[in-house]
Amino acid sequence: MRMKRFGLAASAAVLLFLCPDLVRASGSVVEEIVARVNNDIITLADYKKAEVGLPEQVEQGCQGCAPDKIAALLADEKKNLLRSLIDTSLLIQRAQDLNITVDTDVVRQLDQVRQQNKLASMEELQKAVESSGVGWEDYKEQIRDNLLTQRVIQQEVGSTIKISSEDIQKYYNDHKTDFVKPEEVDISESFFSTQGKTPAEVAAIEQKAEGVLKRINAGEDFGALARRNSDGPTASDGGELGTHKRGELAPELENAVFSLHKGDSTGIIHTTSGLEILHVNQRYDAGLQPLDKVEVDIDNHLYQQQIQPAMRLYLDKLRRDSYVIVKAGYTDSGSVGGSFVIKELSASGPERASKKKQPAKEP
Repeated sequence: MRMKRFGLAASAAVLLFLCPDLVRASGSVVEEIVARVNNDIITLADYKKAEVGLPEQVEQGCQGCAPDKIAALLADEKKNLLRSLIDTSLLIQRAQDLNITVDTDVVRQLDQVRQQNKLASMEELQKAVESSGVGWEDYKEQIRDNLLTQRVIQQEVGSTIKISSEDIQKYYNDHKTDFVKPEEVDISESFFSTQGKTPAEVAAIEQKAEGVLKRINAGEDFGALARRNSDGPTASDGGELGTHKRGELAPELENAVFSLHKGDSTGIIHTTSGLEILHVNQRYDAGLQPLDKVEVDIDNHLYQQQIQPAMRLYLDKLRRDSYVIVKAGYTDSGSVGGSFVIKELSASGPERASKKKQPAKEP
């Protein structure tokens, strides 16, 4: 989703801009405006497009969840949809204020997508994107906006989160029962499909797998090689397959990975559907795991606990420093009180928005 952007230099022009609740071209109505965020607008088309994508977004973020949990998460996302769109607009504008540029990162990510989809050129990627019904420029802007928001969050919020070794040790001491595990391995894969291939094609695939294995054994990053070469659905995640106990993998795979140490990779394993190379990211012996094996998990957990409320406080501040106007009939669940009260636009027609100074609230 990309907000429609209008740059207006004079404050008088900004005041005029705040009045209409429809985008017009040559006197005819083009799109209805749902919200204004400074000089950006969120249209009804933006809102509907984001709403259509919510079910897939929720399912991807909660894979394997029960239907009732999916339904509850989806309802929550719908309730906060306009808030999320406004948050995104505020973060992109903040990136502009901070002179953050991500042009090189956009090119790099596009090339990663091209490699993951086994496409020979950027032109082929463009054709594939457009054939799915998404405009090429819109697709690139979506990537750019995602990268910009990530950079702002990392720079403005993430940098303020400090997790000390004492914090990690205390959490470990207080939650030791959480770290009692059966024997497990955390693994990644590079998969090479041979289904439906001719003998000559299979031979070429085997040669490719052998070349990848040589590069792994020479010390190249397994995840990066998996992203570029794996045919599996996990390729975009660097081949990450997650953590598995004994009995959860096919016997030929289990026998191979449970005999390895952290950082080791298997040779080429032949399966009914192709060739597998597995890599052990972490290994857990049965019992209480030592701190050094779980400290990264604890650090990530504590970071996630702190980043969400810190993000909300940061976005609340951005809102207080901005003009955020929502059309009547739509709910912004992130609306904040404080210095300014912005009157909602009338649903029946254009109405001038008022900005009135209010006494600061007591903390």
